[in-house]
Amino acid sequence: MSTDRSQKYSYVPAALEGARPDAAVELSARRTGMSFQRTRMSTDRTLMSIMRTSISLISFGFTIAQFFERLRSTKLLPEGSSAPRQFGVAMVMLGVVMLILGIIYHLRYMRTLRNERLAMTHEGLIHGETPYPVSLTLLVSVILLAIGILAIVSLVGHVGPFG
Repeated sequence: MSTDRSQKYSYVPAALEGARPDAAVELSARRTGMSFQRTRMSTDRTLMSIMRTSISLISFGFTIAQFFERLRSTKLLPEGSSAPRQFGVAMVMLGVVMLILGIIYHLRYMRTLRNERLAMTHEGLIHGETPYPVSLTLLVSVILLAIGILAIVSLVGHVGPFG
């Protein structure tokens, strides 16, 4: 393998370098490549657990705020009591902030994982043939984030279908 950066990179499996090909080295490279896939799936599962908790906080906070708003509109609760509504809005905000932090963590970790995988591929330690697409979990979490922000705007600004 040449160190000249002007030449296009060509992959030579570590098992084929040297006088005798070594099957153990090739198996090790494949196992290491698969471990990257397992780590990627683990990161997706972590984001899904953050999403579950965020959905719980957002939906529970929204339900509390709407429930007490209905009690106030039917005169079963005094007009001056805004603490339950504020508690509901705070829970929705907490869910949205948690989701934002989870998305940021996911993006940073995946970028680090991709960079490490690329470096190991260039060093010939692993195969880089498997695709590394954008996470569907990340796309769903961004949609959930938009829904959470819309819920906050609806609760605070009294706009939209829930205001």
